[in-house]
Amino acid sequence: MAKLQVAVFASGNGSNFQALVDAEREGRLGAEIRLLVCNRPEAPVVKRAEAAGIPAFVFRPKDYPSREAYEKEILAELTRLDIGLIVLAGFMRILTSVIVDAYAGRIINIHPALLPAFPGLNVIREALEYGVKVTGVTVHFADGNLDAGPIIAQEAVKIEEDDTEETLAERIHKVEHRLLPEVVRKIAEGRVRVEGRRVYVR
Repeated sequence: MAKLQVAVFASGNGSNFQALVDAEREGRLGAEIRLLVCNRPEAPVVKRAEAAGIPAFVFRPKDYPSREAYEKEILAELTRLDIGLIVLAGFMRILTSVIVDAYAGRIINIHPALLPAFPGLNVIREALEYGVKVTGVTVHFADGNLDAGPIIAQEAVKIEEDDTEETLAERIHKVEHRLLPEVVRKIAEGRVRVEGRRVYVR
């Protein structure tokens, strides 16, 4: 059986992209990463893709008249490569219906908090400032709304009294780098199903 073909969308450093690449190399992913999509040509993740020999669709949103315009180009590339799963790994653009509708139920996102708490940006700092005792990592299906789709997996990270944003982020990233490849593997193996807002993993 052909492996699930994956496209990773990322905008920044790309440590989760790297975790997926490493998992594939070590035979732990159960899928093949075929494409990086990045909206910032200068982002470090672009160099990571180059080093891994993975093609990249790199663009500047301001070069297009609308989000839909660049998404149509991305969708054409996803279709050409027979992409079966999109992984949003720090992609700082909200997707429109162009891609969301075409890939309904086949887009996942990783978020550095326990959704539905702390959606959006700068959430590690927000959790610290709010004074919660536990935060964590969520992997969920993306449905076009901000950090709102059905939740596939979550893992808690305890906040220590002397944590800074940097120390907490480091522990959260460690969980992300393990949890995201695990979820991709389970999807590739057909072990994930969705009923309404409930996700069942076997």
